[in-house]
Amino acid sequence: MTSTADRTVDRPLDRPLDDLDRWADITPVRRGPRARLSAAIAERIFRRVTDRLGLVVSTDPGSGADLVLHRPEEFFARLGSDGLIGFGESYLTGAWDADDLGATLTVLCEQITDLVPPWMQRLRAAYVARPPRDERNTEHNTRRNIARHYDLSNDLFAAFLDPTLSYSSAMFRTDSITAQEGGVPVTRLDRPVFGGDLAEAQARKIDAILDAAGVKAGSRVLEIGTGWGELAVRAARRGATIRSVTLSSEQQALARQRVAEAARFEGWSEDRVRIDLLDYRAVEGSYDAVVSVEMIEAVGYEYLPSYFETIDRVLAPGGRVAIQAITMSHERMLATRRTWTWIHKYIFPGGFLPSVEAIEDVTRSHTRLRLVGRTAFGSHYAETLRQWDETFVAARERVLALGFDETFLRMWHFYLEYSRAGFASHYLDVQQLTFTRGIR
Repeated sequence: MTSTADRTVDRPLDRPLDDLDRWADITPVRRGPRARLSAAIAERIFRRVTDRLGLVVSTDPGSGADLVLHRPEEFFARLGSDGLIGFGESYLTGAWDADDLGATLTVLCEQITDLVPPWMQRLRAAYVARPPRDERNTEHNTRRNIARHYDLSNDLFAAFLDPTLSYSSAMFRTDSITAQEGGVPVTRLDRPVFGGDLAEAQARKIDAILDAAGVKAGSRVLEIGTGWGELAVRAARRGATIRSVTLSSEQQALARQRVAEAARFEGWSEDRVRIDLLDYRAVEGSYDAVVSVEMIEAVGYEYLPSYFETIDRVLAPGGRVAIQAITMSHERMLATRRTWTWIHKYIFPGGFLPSVEAIEDVTRSHTRLRLVGRTAFGSHYAETLRQWDETFVAARERVLALGFDETFLRMWHFYLEYSRAGFASHYLDVQQLTFTRGIR
């Protein structure tokens, strides 16, 4: 909505110069007639939305308001020029705050499809940002995309994850209901108890996906996306042999160390686990089970066929596949799949969240894999993220000591709470999907 000619750098006076100089990607506040018009429209829409949702907005930090606008002019300028990216960037610069960020974002996320008027939604293609070409998940680009997040620092992730170093949704102990949906049994887990044991819930999640894939003594297992090695260790304890592939050199190094330590301590051969720095598309061999936990989100919409074709190609006769995936509704996936968001810009370049329908369409059209069961537990991700964020905020000094700055602290806090809001509002879900090979 604003031309480059309208741009001027406007550094907030209460943010340290050396801090913001590290953040050159933060879009400068735009000025000029078009920018002022965009800001005015954004303010009008924002005021109407927050009034309708019952969110209290104030410029007084001591008011107890849901949102406190420290610099309203900057906030509305960013919101008007850059939409939700501007909304997130204005939090990074300190233009606004919220005492309970997660709760405020959840209220907004619950109404996300109705935040802007219908006439603006119809013009969406004309004003939303498009993903940069160098963030497409080609074999050339994917390593860099992964490194920008997972190679930040193993110590950073250790500062807020539980001792298993599992960076995906936990599965807490709850009741469940199973019903047939589209001829496939679907189990939905109830909301977890607040404050449940996270490490225990992560172990339960890993065991559930290994069970779904039929991993047992003697199984040959391929893991796509290593994490920091916990799944590989737990599969090895079952007597399986595992090949795990990752594109994060930081994860590979620590995962290998953790595997070696577990093998020595527990008395099994570390030869059971092989961890390679390798793109999933380059995997060869034959495997009785293929498992992948929240790696599909890094594949990209146009590469879903390649991902599932690779799995189909390496799966041995009679083998099983179990994938844990963050999903969204098919309608929202279609509406947003070519949108570049704050999460893409700052957290997961090249990321894409599929729908179950898209996954089924791709597997039926391109592979012999057939969905035979799924377990949905989105509310468990909301609790997982809440605990991660609580631990991260408490680890502030530890994170600063690693060389990260105040803006990074705000960015990561916003990321964790923004994500939690997606699951708490049911805009997002997380599911374990099980496949066997059928007849194409």
